[in-house]
Amino acid sequence: MDLIEYPDREMLAMSLADRLASALKNCLMVHDHASFCVPGGTSPGETFAALSGVDLDWARVHVFLNDERWVPEGHERSNTSLLKRTLLTDRAARAVHVPLVNGAATPEEGIPDLSGAFATEFPISLLLLGMGADMHTASLFPGADRLAEAMAPDAPTLVPMRADGAGEPRVTLSRPALATAMETHVLIMGDEKRAVLDKARTMDPMAAPIAAFLKDATVHWAA
Repeated sequence: MDLIEYPDREMLAMSLADRLASALKNCLMVHDHASFCVPGGTSPGETFAALSGVDLDWARVHVFLNDERWVPEGHERSNTSLLKRTLLTDRAARAVHVPLVNGAATPEEGIPDLSGAFATEFPISLLLLGMGADMHTASLFPGADRLAEAMAPDAPTLVPMRADGAGEPRVTLSRPALATAMETHVLIMGDEKRAVLDKARTMDPMAAPIAAFLKDATVHWAA
């Protein structure tokens, strides 16, 4: 794990956006498209705002979330809606969005119609992860109902997930799907999450799912 500490959150956002833009440009030089897997939530907002204005061939960038709450787009808890307001704007509005939710009543019902779109997205070109204070990443929550399935080497690409700390039912990319990433970055902010990260590094990934992705990741942190 490579840890980069920034003097403030603004510097983190600008530097991380530059790093992600460079990785996407390099990928597009040698591949027909780049797959860019990103977290929901508000933490990457400033990074996404900076990245969205970068001049690159966004039409060849395929963007999809690490996970999503099973709520309709437009819902106040929808990460898809948040993604479209933060990253998929300005120049990045030309990117291809690969959806992680549809109109089915449950993730179990909806996943079969979503999975096919991911057939050409692996290995993931560029992965950005977040981390919760409970050490979850994507919707890989400690103690979740299908965590063992999602962490297994033979897990499917998309797994439905329910957990006490998750609120709504979720759909998440599985551990092996996320682990295909050619380059992995983790974004965390605040002293609490820094302490959690330090603890998670030596833990079993079943208790601290973020630990499954730290070995080859670059972690970006600011207080």
